[in-house]
Amino acid sequence: MFSHVTIGANDIAVAKQFYDAALGALGVPPGEIDVRGRLIYNHAGGRLLITNPINGQPTHGGNGHTLGFVAASPAEVDAWHTAGLANGGTAIEDPPGERHPPDGRVLYLAYLRDPSGNKLCGFHRVK
Repeated sequence: MFSHVTIGANDIAVAKQFYDAALGALGVPPGEIDVRGRLIYNHAGGRLLITNPINGQPTHGGNGHTLGFVAASPAEVDAWHTAGLANGGTAIEDPPGERHPPDGRVLYLAYLRDPSGNKLCGFHRVK
């Protein structure tokens, strides 16, 4: 459905350290900084761009916005969460673990805010 997602960062070098570690735990290659100073990750047909806001204002996490990353297993979600915390992320919501929505699915989720405040989710569908 999406070709790419772009989010803001206040410091591209800090964002690169965080995302290289957190996304690396999911098998994503390190990001590259392009000639315009944007940090770009390409993986499995998707593209994540991280940039300083074009309007020159500080970035902030959007109210109600969450960017989710698919993981191959609960252990990979945990590795993503641990790597994110070790590289400037902040734990939010419940600790990593199973969630049981009323529709019968079983999900394994973990939530972080990146160093610029963007809300992120590590996601694995157990059932």
